[in-house]
Parts: sequence; C-alpha cells; structure tokens
Amino acid sequence: MTTPWGELALTRFPEDPRDKLRAWDASDEYLLRYLAREGVPLSGTVVVVGDRWGALVTALAEHRPAQITDSHLTQEATRANLARHAVEPGAVRLLTTQDPPPGRVDVLLVRVPKSLALLEDQLLRLAPAVHAGTVVVGTGMVKEIHTSTLRLFERILGPTRTSLAEKKARLIFCTPDPALERPANPWPYVYTLPDGIGPASGRTVVNHAGVFCADRLDIGTRFFLEHLPSGGGGRRAVDLGCGNGVVGTAVGLADPAAEVLFVDESFQAVASAEATYKANGVPGHAEFRVGDGLAGVPSGSVDLVLNNPPFHSHQATTDATAWRMFTGARRALRPGGELWVIGNRHLGYHVKLRKMFGNSRLVASDPKFVVLKAVKR
Repeated sequence: MTTPWGELALTRFPEDPRDKLRAWDASDEYLLRYLAREGVPLSGTVVVVGDRWGALVTALAEHRPAQITDSHLTQEATRANLARHAVEPGAVRLLTTQDPPPGRVDVLLVRVPKSLALLEDQLLRLAPAVHAGTVVVGTGMVKEIHTSTLRLFERILGPTRTSLAEKKARLIFCTPDPALERPANPWPYVYTLPDGIGPASGRTVVNHAGVFCADRLDIGTRFFLEHLPSGGGGRRAVDLGCGNGVVGTAVGLADPAAEVLFVDESFQAVASAEATYKANGVPGHAEFRVGDGLAGVPSGSVDLVLNNPPFHSHQATTDATAWRMFTGARRALRPGGELWVIGNRHLGYHVKLRKMFGNSRLVASDPKFVVLKAVKR
C-alpha cells in the first residue's frame, strides 16, 4: 500500500498466501492522502474507528493513534502489521467497541462500517470527547456511504458534507457542534422472542449495536431453533459464531447440565450473548470468548458444535470463514461429536462437510434454508 508515510506491506488475518483480498482499499488510501495534502495536525489525540485490517493506524503509527474496533480479527491483523513495520509496542492503543473511549478526541477518523447501528453507537459514545476543534473525517467506498450515513454524522456530531469520489471512494467531512442536542443511545436493544421456536420461545434477547438482526429474530436462526438437536446428559456444546447467543441459550435451557461455550470474533456479539444468557436465568455453566473460531479450544473436547457461518467478509463474498469454522469444529469435536450447520440452500455446505467429515445428513429444509449434520468418526 502506497501512503504519504511510505510503502506498507499489509496482510489480513489469518494470513493466507492464497487469499487474493487486500488488507486495504481505495477509501483508506484516499483518507491518508487527504490528511497529508491538507496538513491535518496529528499531534493531539487521534482516534481511528472501524479500521478494517489496521492499514490506517499502521500508516499513522508515529502519531500514536488509538484504534477502536469490533473485530478480534482486525486486532490480530493490526498487531501483525504493526510488528511487521517495527512499530514499538504501545505506540498504537488497541481498543474494542466495549472499552471506554478516550476522554478527548482531537482527530476522529471513521472507516464507515457496514452496520449503520454500529456507526450510530460509536458516534454517540465518542461524541462527549469531541470538541469544536476536532477534525472529523469519515471514509468509505461510494456504495457504503448513503444519505442515512450522512444524517447520522449530522444528527450526532454536526454539519456534514462529502467529497467528490476518487477510485469509487468518498470522504465525509463533519464540523462538530458542541451545542448540538444529541439523542440518547438506544443500544443495546432488548426484545422478546416469538413462541413456537422450542426452549427459547418467549425468551429475552439483548443485542448490542452491529450484531446481526438487532431488533428481531432472523428467519434463518428461527428455522435453526425449530430443529436443534434433542437430548441432554451434560454435553459440552459450542455456539460458534454466536451472534446474540440465542442458539446457545436455547441449548442451555433445554439441558441445564450442559456446558455451553459462546464464541464470536465480534466483541459486540459476545457481549450480547452473555447478556442474553444472563437475562434468561439459564441454570447451566457458560463461557464467553472473543476469538478466531475454535482456535484455543482443545482438540477432542466438545460434543456438539452449532454454527450459522457468515458468507461475507465486510463487502466481499467468501466461503473462507465457513471453511475455517468447519475445520476448527472437526478438530475440537470428540469422536462421535456432531457439527450442526444452518445455511442458505445455494451455498452447498453439504459438499464441504462430506469432504471434511466423510458424511453429511440433511436434518431439515425449507425453500431457503437447510440444516445439516456431520458426525466426527
């Protein structure tokens, strides 16, 4: 990546030489060019929100920025990219969306996220630290920046305008207005599940901003809840890619002796899962972990893995995440342990499961979704 601060060799995480997706895009380049061209002062507190793989904070490392991200994978990529460029430990402050934000922000750089809710939550959390002299610049690809995006900046921080597009990227310029009366933060959002979905019927869901289907039960998860495996006996189960945790919570409700591990790479998701689990007074034991799938889970240590794998990485469509989730599940399962997967019919997960496990059985289907089971032999 060519920047005004030099050439950077950047990778995504986990690093895969076969991966053709870059660790930056034109919007990162556009923002960095603007900062250098306009001579934006970077001597104060610089905060970077939503940096995808650490490209922005690696380029700006000499200015000791703080990075705020919802992604464990982003943090790991950032650590690797900083180390690759011999940036001293601690030069970049790595914060999550669950951490208290800095008390004062002099330069706020926002890589617009896919989730408008996450952007709203982060701007509201940062607004008290923004002052009249704060330089606020957002960036994103043209297809990521909508009228609703600009309205959020304007409603929470102050008057907002956009740049001309360059290489299908655009900048957002916002002038903070300390006198602006800001709305209350609506996150996390709490709602009640419908009836007819098994043990989770009528239960409470707590969703932090940015977690999939924040205000209602999505149809895929609903179908999964209607067809979860029965049985008990104190199994060790994993809700892999747990989101708001309703699937793992349903397992705990059905089997009070179960031990449920909730795993997601999103800090917001794991916080949601823990809040959902506790809100329903589930009697069993649970563990909540932010991480890269089942990395760190001992081999042959679990009986059941439940998974609704994502097929997007930011704006890119990819099956790489699903493949790594399935591989991790096979390693973590005991002989006879089961992986249950829900996915859109067209994704063809049964082919991957047969290749990896040597078997795949259709448990349930409707015109859009399939529930599949694979058993570790």
